[in-house]
Amino acid sequence: MIRLMLAEDMHLIRKALVALLSSEDDLEVVAEADKGEDIVRLGCLRRPDVAVLDIGMPGVDGLTAAAELHRRLPSCRTVVLTGLGTPMALRKALDANVRGFVVKDASPGHLVDCIRRVAKGERVIDPELAVAALDADSNPLTARELDVLETAAGGATVGEIADRLSLSRGTVRNYLSRILTKVGARSRVEAIQIASECGWLWPSAGRDIGILRYRSRR
Repeated sequence: MIRLMLAEDMHLIRKALVALLSSEDDLEVVAEADKGEDIVRLGCLRRPDVAVLDIGMPGVDGLTAAAELHRRLPSCRTVVLTGLGTPMALRKALDANVRGFVVKDASPGHLVDCIRRVAKGERVIDPELAVAALDADSNPLTARELDVLETAAGGATVGEIADRLSLSRGTVRNYLSRILTKVGARSRVEAIQIASECGWLWPSAGRDIGILRYRSRR
């Protein structure tokens, strides 16, 4: 019997997944979480063999929780279930020691098969997505430049970016100027769109390009 923990913040989806997985003779859901901060606590308490985690959890996101769960309970292997089937999402998942990566429009049978294979010690990644992740390594931006651009993507002004990243405003402006040059963009909005489409930028919660267009003029 494979013991499972399931983390999904949407109640109907979580219960549907519990029903689906519990209908399999070799799968048992032993813990459910609807908040990211509960994942590690429940994992250590219930000690599942496999944790199936949504990336977009409220509070602590699924990938942060996956990395901490691996550190605290290395015997538990992790599968992420996400609508973000992008190279950036996959690379972040691999950095968090995730063993399986399943997009939410996959068939139920694919999820079940992924869980079984991960429980056996395999790593299960869609081959096309893996190739796309390798191709995305041509990202010209440094990690710090990505931090600046991702913060800008949430609608932050230059001053707010400086405060959040502990930089001076002049340094932020220099970073933004280099970013525009590297990606061939004429504005912050265009740079964010290019980086997002290329899979270099992690999608920030609540991103609103309309707000960003307004605030980028300040």
